This record gives sequence, C-alpha cells and structure tokens, in this order.
Amino acid sequence: MQTFRIGGVHPAENKLSADQPIKVAELPKVAVYPMGQHIGAPAKCIVQKGDKVKVGTMIAEAGGFVSAPIFSGVSGTVLKVDTVIDASGYAKPAVYITVEGDEWEPSIDRSETLVTLKDKPELTPEEIVNKIKAAGVVGMGGACFPTHVKLCPPPGAKPEWVIINAVECEPYLTADHRLMLEKADEILVGVDLLMKGGKVNKGYIGIEENKPDAIKLLTEKCKAQYPNIEVVPLKTKYPQGGEKQLIDAVVRRQVPAPPAIPVNVGAIVQNVGTAYAVYEAVMKNKPLFERIVTVTGKSLKQPSNFLARMGTPMSQLIDACGGLPEDTGKVIGGGPMMGKALVNTEVPICKGSSGILIMNDKEARRGEPQPCIRCAKCVGACPMGLEPYLLATASGKQMWERVEAEDITSCIECGSCQFTCPSNRPMLDLIRLGKQTVMGIIRARQAK
Repeated sequence: MQTFRIGGVHPAENKLSADQPIKVAELPKVAVYPMGQHIGAPAKCIVQKGDKVKVGTMIAEAGGFVSAPIFSGVSGTVLKVDTVIDASGYAKPAVYITVEGDEWEPSIDRSETLVTLKDKPELTPEEIVNKIKAAGVVGMGGACFPTHVKLCPPPGAKPEWVIINAVECEPYLTADHRLMLEKADEILVGVDLLMKGGKVNKGYIGIEENKPDAIKLLTEKCKAQYPNIEVVPLKTKYPQGGEKQLIDAVVRRQVPAPPAIPVNVGAIVQNVGTAYAVYEAVMKNKPLFERIVTVTGKSLKQPSNFLARMGTPMSQLIDACGGLPEDTGKVIGGGPMMGKALVNTEVPICKGSSGILIMNDKEARRGEPQPCIRCAKCVGACPMGLEPYLLATASGKQMWERVEAEDITSCIECGSCQFTCPSNRPMLDLIRLGKQTVMGIIRARQAK
C-alpha cells in the first residue's frame, strides 16, 4: 500500500465521531461573516446596515483574482458592518446579519435529484471554472485557496491529473469521512467536473486505510460509473493530506521547493469537500455558504458532525454536543496537529472550519521545554526533508538570513517535528515565526 516517502508520524487517531451521521445544525440568531475566509485578497463588502438578504445572497465580492466572494448562509437583515475575532485570533472586518426565517435565493436548486455531466454535456471547461469562481468555492481542507485559480494554471504548466485529498489525516476529524459515506455520488460528479474544468482525463481519490467503508463504497461506484477515476488506498500516516505528500503517495512525483507548485509536476489537488462544493456550485447553482464541521473531544458528551451554515458561532455547535466539559483546557479550531487555539468560542464558522476540538486539561498542557538532546527525531519526521531543530533555534535567535538559506519557506507547518520532540521544544511556534518573517522579507525585496 502506498504512502509518501519522506518523514511522517503516527499520532493516535481518536476518530471519536466517525460513526455519527451528519446532523443539520440549527440556525444562529446572528450570523457573522469575516471578509478574509481564503488565501489571497480579502473579499470586499457590498452590503450595508439595514439591507435585506436571503440564503445565497452575495454580501462581499472577490477582492482580486486570488480571492473569492462571500455569500450569506441565512436570510434576514444586515445588523452592522464591523469587526470580529476570527480563528486566527485577530480582528477582521465582518458583516453581522440578524436571522429572520430561512428564505433562499430562488435560483438555487434545492432538490435531491442527482445531476451529472451526462445531463449537461454542453458545459464547457470555461463555464465550469466560471461557475466555481462565481460561487466562492475555495479549498475546504483548511488552506482555503480559491479553487478556480488552481484550474487556471500558469503558462507552461500542463496538468495531467486531478488528485482528490480524502485522507483526512488530522487526528479527531471525521467531516470528510462522513461526507464520503453520505454524499458519494455528488462527490464523484464534482471530481468529474474538476477534471473537465482542468482539462485532464484522469482522476485519483486518495483515502487512508483507516476508512475501509469509504474506500469500498467509492471504489465500487468508480468501477461502475467512472472508469477514469481511481480510488487509491493509502497507508495511514500524517501529514498525508499535505499537497506535496499526497502527490508523492499517489503518483510518485515530488514537487520542488517554492516557487514550484503542484501543477508543475502535473497535479491539481483538491479536497474531497471541495469536490462536493463544486458539484453544488455547478449543478445546483448553490454558492458556498455551508459546510460539514466535526465537533469532538474525549470529554465531550456527544462528539458529532454537523452541516453548519457559515457565520454560526462555534459555541452553538459545542452546546449542541452537550456544552463545554468542566475539564476543558483548550478549544482548537481544526485538528490537534495544525489547528490553533481559539481565543473564545464565539468565533464564527468559516469556509475553512473543518473541526472544533475540545482538549481536556491533561491533553492541552504542554510539557516543560528542555534543551535539545541532538536526537534528530525531528529531522526523521519532517516530511519536507528539512532540519527543524536548526530552523527553530535560528528563528529564536532571529537569524533570518540563515533560516531563509535553510529553506524555511518549504515548511508546511504540520507539527510533526514538535510531536516527536522528547525535549518538548516549541519548535513549530518558532518555525512559524521565522517563516512568516522571512516571507515578509522576500515580499519586501521583490517589491523594490
């Protein structure tokens, strides 16, 4: 069974909500929409206080080519345009909407009827890409890169395959797993659309072996209806959901260091949730305004998977699972490896909100940092072939030229180094600081 060839770790899976069917979350009383829900330029607000909106109404337009519009997931009245603390911990411009009923834009097809490319053979690649762009679809795995940009490769780059990231390698998270089990047909139409939009004839779906039911279901459907789409079972190893690691695991090609991107080796990589969003955008004329979110934790009464509208406060989903446990140590937006601790639970669900993890005191408490013992475990674990101990130490000493020379921009911030460190060094924190600083230096240098 295949996997990526450099580094990787095996954290405990803790897929506590894997058997929980997707539940529709209740509507919030007030929905909040940050303008920066994707990589690239923030969206530009186009509504003002007092405006009436419906479910699916655009409330912010794309701020550039690498950007995406934002749509209301509720109907009601714009309460105010202000700021909100999002999952990053920073205040961002946001639209507040008071919820009144649940009236949808009439252009959205709300039927359960499956629509395939055989039903709409007239769709051109350009029309597919434009519909994806207009619907505000971005990568649903967490990175939130606008999907239409990946389908428009730079000159000289020719895609050969679409690779679907369905590995969900982060411990605890099960949103993608449940989506595959409950919406397999729609996902496969989405993959077909991504292939036609990207002008390729071959698609792969990478799924880790800890999801045998999803592997079996999608394999059977592909063999029966989609011979040009292949399900690739993969060994369970973190961080297999990283673009470069998934490409290596599935097609055995390695993406060079930045500025190289996956399409330079022939791959367009999309999350399985993105494939579903593409189906809804193109075939149902439905903008991206809701997503599947896992709410989980060892002390939580009922770990669950929700279909939640964007703008819903995370506290509402936590309450639906029985509320915050008494022994709560941290609330993490995302999974335990790459997620970040939230400053409060009123943070709204956004396009990249794949999970909410409630960590108890014991799990959340970091060990006391000790001096590096030169064991090199972090080097062996790094999936990018870097030297994390060196990058962390040099970043801590603000040796920016050194860390740039040591290729810190190639770090994918997966946390494998910190996970393996027996000295409890805050390696990822230091490397993130160094990477952010170096990327700022590079941008300033290029601007001259």
